[in-house]
Amino acid sequence: MKSAKQIVVALIVSASVAGAGAALAGEPLDEAVAKVRPADSTDRCGGENCASVVRGLIGFLDHRLQGLDANGRSCADCHMPRDNFQLSPASAEERFQFLQWRRTWNPRASDPLFLPLDADDFRTNGELASDFSNLRENGLVRVTMPLPANFRLIDPATNAVSSETTVDVWRAVPSVFNVKLTGSDSGVAWPRGPNVTGGYQLDGRKANLQDQALGALVAHAQIVNAPAPRFLDDLAAFQNVLFSSQRVRVLSDAVRNGVSPLPDIDPPLTALEAQGKVVFTRACAQCHGGPGQSTTQVPLLQRFHDINAECPRPVDTVVPARWNFAPCPARLARNARTYEITLANGTVVRRTTTDPGRALLTGFVLAAALNPNDDWGKLDVNGLRGIGKTAPYFHNNSADTLEQVVDHYIEFFKRVEAVAPPGVVPGFTTTDGVHFDRHPLSEHRDALVAYLCKL
Repeated sequence: MKSAKQIVVALIVSASVAGAGAALAGEPLDEAVAKVRPADSTDRCGGENCASVVRGLIGFLDHRLQGLDANGRSCADCHMPRDNFQLSPASAEERFQFLQWRRTWNPRASDPLFLPLDADDFRTNGELASDFSNLRENGLVRVTMPLPANFRLIDPATNAVSSETTVDVWRAVPSVFNVKLTGSDSGVAWPRGPNVTGGYQLDGRKANLQDQALGALVAHAQIVNAPAPRFLDDLAAFQNVLFSSQRVRVLSDAVRNGVSPLPDIDPPLTALEAQGKVVFTRACAQCHGGPGQSTTQVPLLQRFHDINAECPRPVDTVVPARWNFAPCPARLARNARTYEITLANGTVVRRTTTDPGRALLTGFVLAAALNPNDDWGKLDVNGLRGIGKTAPYFHNNSADTLEQVVDHYIEFFKRVEAVAPPGVVPGFTTTDGVHFDRHPLSEHRDALVAYLCKL
């Protein structure tokens, strides 16, 4: 049986050949696509129109984006097919070094990944920007967000309020594998929009794959002209047939066909992996539930979460320390900005972080730092299917391995217990509402990692 990557490569080759043949022959694209699949076929296309899937694949790879007046980037430049449809620092650095080699004999050589827009020094040097440290070292791209009305940025040089009306946060490029199983769902709703039951992008701000594609085309491909709705539908159709394994594809088909109960798609597990599954069910599935493992489960009240992966991370002032997060490396910590926030009661506070999360969408911040009920630092719950293939991890690529992910969560659970008010036991930490008994322990690490690699 072919692997998911082999299937994707075969699709890319066949669709590219069809598209190239159409271009050379002057044949309309729809007619060329119809030779690959009948126009109304959904057979072996996961319920999507097969012609739409193939058109979406061609659009996903297209650097020209004809009629959109774009900057030369394709979706595949950041969601790299050979990198499991994500962007890792290793792949970014490899491309950068290859670009430097090409420039030894062709000074005008370029790579659409390395455009001034995503250079660290873009705000000061504009189109002459050339420092791609965040891309090369962290695999992060610039996401520019408008500041809420009650937010101001602090100028790091003067420590005074700046006149900036937007802020740049640096975020990972997640894989688009298994997106069919994520997005909005029937899980716990958040009290504030947008998309109270989840969405797309790391902060859930996009309602569907079409909105997400349009946002990426505007922000990263810098299109001038609006794309046709069918183009966005085709990109969504293509993404909806991308799965990290045939097992996940089977699960998606079962969800689409209304099968109940859903099949357990885990492969045969070793004793260590089976032990890890027990730990996962107890410690992780409260947030990473549902078919896509991205749905918060009742009785939890929080749809969006702050897992303390941003920088700087909380440091315990008690001696001996009750928790110890791995400190952020300088390559990530340098992305922090200080915000001055006017709270609802008129109080003004300052907070420093690399990413305020959904607070940039709503401005809703409460006085107590790290409050589970406001939007500060909150991000959507990501899916875990195929996670063993998509290192590094977290929204800022701050964990290089799954071992580091598990270690972070061990400390995270310790911190939640340490700072909880007397008599308060957060729902995701307890099986009975009384005891902190869901947390993973250091001795569970190997088993949990072994199971995560099977998802």
